[in-house]
Amino acid sequence: MPSTTTETVKPVAHEVVLIEGDGIGPEIAAAVRLIFEAAAAPVRWTPAIAGGRAFAAGVATGVPAETVDAIERARLVLKAPLETPVGHGGKSANVTLRKLFEMYANIRPVKELAGITTPFSGRGIDMVIVRENVEDLYAGIEHMQTPDTAQALKLITRRGSAKIARAAYELARREGRSRVTAVHKANILKLTEGLFKRTVEAVGAGYPDITTDHMIVDACAHKLVVAPEQIDVAVMTNMNGDILSDLAAGLVGGLGLAASANVGDHAAMFEAVHGSAPDIAGRGLANPTAFLQAGLMLLRHLGEARAAARIEAALALTLSEGRVLTGDLARGKVEAASTMAFAEAVAANLERVDPAALPEVTAPAGADAAAVQAPTPALADRITVTTRDDVGFDLFFEVENADPAELGAEITALAEGSPFRLKHLSNRGTAIWPGAVSRTELTPHWRARFVRRADAAAGFDDAAALALIGKVGARHRWMHVEKLLVTDGADGFSRDQGEA
Repeated sequence: MPSTTTETVKPVAHEVVLIEGDGIGPEIAAAVRLIFEAAAAPVRWTPAIAGGRAFAAGVATGVPAETVDAIERARLVLKAPLETPVGHGGKSANVTLRKLFEMYANIRPVKELAGITTPFSGRGIDMVIVRENVEDLYAGIEHMQTPDTAQALKLITRRGSAKIARAAYELARREGRSRVTAVHKANILKLTEGLFKRTVEAVGAGYPDITTDHMIVDACAHKLVVAPEQIDVAVMTNMNGDILSDLAAGLVGGLGLAASANVGDHAAMFEAVHGSAPDIAGRGLANPTAFLQAGLMLLRHLGEARAAARIEAALALTLSEGRVLTGDLARGKVEAASTMAFAEAVAANLERVDPAALPEVTAPAGADAAAVQAPTPALADRITVTTRDDVGFDLFFEVENADPAELGAEITALAEGSPFRLKHLSNRGTAIWPGAVSRTELTPHWRARFVRRADAAAGFDDAAALALIGKVGARHRWMHVEKLLVTDGADGFSRDQGEA
């Protein structure tokens, strides 16, 4: 006889790697777990470690193999703040995680929160900053070229720029946004930031329903302060995005309330953007709102938008009523609540949320990262060129207390008999020889630009270049060499200030 018992079918739990992190990380992670459990959010946690605990255990990368394996399996991570060595020691575990899984898109929604009053409240701020996440100076390729001259290589690729541009346009289209702004420093860095700008514009041509414009990064910083409501979706390179996304967070309450998604084709990681705050760790003072916001982005990414909306409504209710607030928000208005007391208040307010009042959700929100998955190609990843020619090379070398005229004559003589001639010498990006007298303060760090002689055979003579480098090296320590590439008649190298 058929059973008449009605059974409630529980939703399938999604496996998510939970990295509790360092400092206040375990406290805010516990708070978010409490709220998720109260909301019956369909998530199954797999604990893992990274950051300070891993470094202390002798893991040089800060990311143990077991953690990598867990992420490879689950492909989803909720990560609390990690300690990062500053100015010394190993690589950032945060950056390592992003790069290992090619989480190329960092998505930072910036929107006012109920109950949070700032000087910008009521301005209608509602933007998304889309930051390229693995290239640029964050490639972390640095060298001490001389004892007092350091170099960092800024790497921008067309493929990386195209991927993040597609992510920005797909996000804008999914959210019904109307404009994507390419933020850059192409007025100075014409090759690297210029490549990024041109690529965004080329991708944008495939999205005629969305307006594309551009803005110099310093002008964007100004705009964020004087008219932030005019920014819709802003896409930018890694370092520019790192700086401006934190500035933007300050407009709506600060880093203690901000969350972000790091999304790639193989994994997605959600995190609070604030640090590990070791000075208040273990004292129950931390505000878990940012980490909870990251959890909401995770839920929407999973398609659990209804659960996210319910928790978000309970959070808004808690903040707007202002009776239970952590110290950073209480500010003497009410007695400061502990981390867990705040989490318990949010959990209790879940019962006050009217399900009928929750917005109807037809698709995950683009700002919550789903839109960057499998973006529609709009541009080939590699550019096709008709001609390419290496027309010379730059040689960086070290000379103490050099007289420019004497050094120019010396290097010119060394190049005699080779297919290359010395075009000029520069110091810290300023042409020094030949030319007008320069008052540039000279350092021991020099660059010689050698170009192919007019009567030399076509093509680049590697053997002759190496022989010339050897001649210079016999007198002065050299440390770096770059070929000068010309493609389809366009120089692929910058000119020095004052270069003829």
